[in-house]
Amino acid sequence: MRNLFVIILFSIFTIGCNNSVEKNNDQAAVQDTTTTYYLIRHAEKDRSDPEERNPKLNEEGIERAQRWAQYFENIAIDQIFSTDYSRTMQTAAYTATQKQVDIQLYDPSNLYDVEFKTLTEGHNVLIVGHSNTTPQFVNAIIGEDKYVDIPDDENGMLFMVTVTGDSKNVQIFTVD
Repeated sequence: MRNLFVIILFSIFTIGCNNSVEKNNDQAAVQDTTTTYYLIRHAEKDRSDPEERNPKLNEEGIERAQRWAQYFENIAIDQIFSTDYSRTMQTAAYTATQKQVDIQLYDPSNLYDVEFKTLTEGHNVLIVGHSNTTPQFVNAIIGEDKYVDIPDDENGMLFMVTVTGDSKNVQIFTVD
């Protein structure tokens, strides 16, 4: 009888330890989750009407948007976000069609909040913004005021921000 009691106690202890190990492993896996953000500015916009507040892309911009889709062709993209402007939506559209991913809107005045971070965690995310919001978004992700507005004539800049746990790595590329 005493042996049975010892076996039961040992079994309970072992199961408890295994559950603790599994929980710790699960927590470590969550902490080690990698999220990669690809942040670009919209392609070249039509500037023929200076009064137009929501211009579409010009021909050069359409070609660049198509080249962005080619650039991302062999990169897994799980989510695509854009501001609610014609030029950003058009820039994202070719990649969204290629990846069969819906474009989700984001508010450029509310960057990288807890909801956005949770929604995108563990994914490869394309974010299309503007000359000011794109570097601001990068700054919000990394928690530093490091990057300044993109020059108005620069539409081929790509920020790639990789987040793993507390580690944040930024790489900047020019894609033409």
